Amino acid sequence: MTRFAGARPRAVGLALLALASAGLAAPDAGAQEPFDLVISGGRVMDPESGLDAVRDVGIRDGRVAALSAKRLAGAETLDATGLVVAPGFIDLHAHGQDPRSNGFQARDGVTTALDLEVGAFPVKAFYAQREGGALLNYGVAVGHIPARFKLKHGVGPVHPPTTPYLSKGPRAAALRFLRRVYRPTGYQHDPADEAEIERLRALVAQGLDEGGIGVGFGLDYTPGATHREIRRLFELAAQRDVAVFVHMRGVAGPTDMSALEDVLGHAAATGAPLHIVHIASSGQARTPEYLKWIGVARKEGIDVSTEVYPYTAASTSIESAFFDDGWQDRLGIDYGDVQWSETGERLTRESFESYRRRGGMVIIHMMTPETVDLAVAHPRVMIASDGIPLLRGGEHPRGAGTHARVLGRYVREKRALSLMEALRKMTLMPAQRLEGFVPAMRDKGRIRVGADADLTVFDAKRVIDRATFEDSYQYSDGIVHVLVGGTPVVRDGALVEGVFPGRPIRAGPRG
Repeated sequence: MTRFAGARPRAVGLALLALASAGLAAPDAGAQEPFDLVISGGRVMDPESGLDAVRDVGIRDGRVAALSAKRLAGAETLDATGLVVAPGFIDLHAHGQDPRSNGFQARDGVTTALDLEVGAFPVKAFYAQREGGALLNYGVAVGHIPARFKLKHGVGPVHPPTTPYLSKGPRAAALRFLRRVYRPTGYQHDPADEAEIERLRALVAQGLDEGGIGVGFGLDYTPGATHREIRRLFELAAQRDVAVFVHMRGVAGPTDMSALEDVLGHAAATGAPLHIVHIASSGQARTPEYLKWIGVARKEGIDVSTEVYPYTAASTSIESAFFDDGWQDRLGIDYGDVQWSETGERLTRESFESYRRRGGMVIIHMMTPETVDLAVAHPRVMIASDGIPLLRGGEHPRGAGTHARVLGRYVREKRALSLMEALRKMTLMPAQRLEGFVPAMRDKGRIRVGADADLTVFDAKRVIDRATFEDSYQYSDGIVHVLVGGTPVVRDGALVEGVFPGRPIRAGPRG
């Protein structure tokens, strides 16, 4: 019913899956041994084929070359006895696109980190900065927010810096980017006339030409964007056969469904595939209704998907349009529910106004555990972190602990979903959401012969998140090995220094 719900496996793919499930290597694997690397004796769990069995995984030239119930020989072997071997986790919503943040993501099992909400502009510069120096696979959407900033202010580039934030200069550059994106200025509140809309459309088209993975919207941060402006960009995405990734517009109160109605209406009218980000933080008490109406829309042929992060607090910049007048009524919270990231203090009216003038990140305690639990367990909801750059500590922990938190707290402790279902939400579902227009994703999110050797090896009995709202600089525990393109980036629970196997992920021609 949807164009991008996942490519149909080719006949050869089905044959290889059958061989894998039977515990056999590829037909010529024996003649080509030894492999570059073997992951030996682990419990291989593949959501695509349903394989859940002890297997050796033979890796050659960055790809899975064999799955075997028999011991394989390799130039190097990682012992995975007693551990789960899963496809590498794919994060569709990762704002932390710098080396420091990538390290925390890798220790959380992530092998591909994509920023598909705020995105970047120009897209070409984003990719050029990371070429040859990335720990993880990386990619970005064409950002409506930064493209609109370019339109209104005529400056650029507008994209996250790659520096590791270890010195005052790079950290200042990162903060300038965040404030450029979030501080209320003309680009956020001023409507665009017809000529400006067409110029904006041309900018976004340029980003798609440069490989941008769809179009990202943060409508809560651009209240000046009219329905006409948004519709024209949805039309462009539909014409280019890419998806839109949308942080919905703010609402009037706890029962206002207009934000969801608006984006579903744009998707229905244009045919643009729609992905709604962080459904629980956008939905709050409305989340059950949101999920219900997303299901109805899918049955009516609208291509719509969504995601959640497993925390009861959100995070954003205090100076952004998100906190324009009336935010208490819109969000159903007050000053004491807002936490200043740098100190951990809960705010008062006075401190809120002072920090809003200064600018900076806050954590917003605004969701109930029941709301988050519902979204995490829902079969159509993917897992994505919305992790922000880890600049100085005190940031939201979701950028460091999302995936281990789901595995440890929701699978092992709460038993809210099975291990295979959790892995599907982190691997196969995001890969399938993109693979219709992002060719590289067809070989990610699964463990089969010929797939990319992006793999996460973890201890299901002890995997857990450690990052907290007060101390986000804590690695997840129980993620033992992580491979990107067959190269270990985490080995024996520690980051591997000096390796940069991450490759660019771009939209491309379908076929």
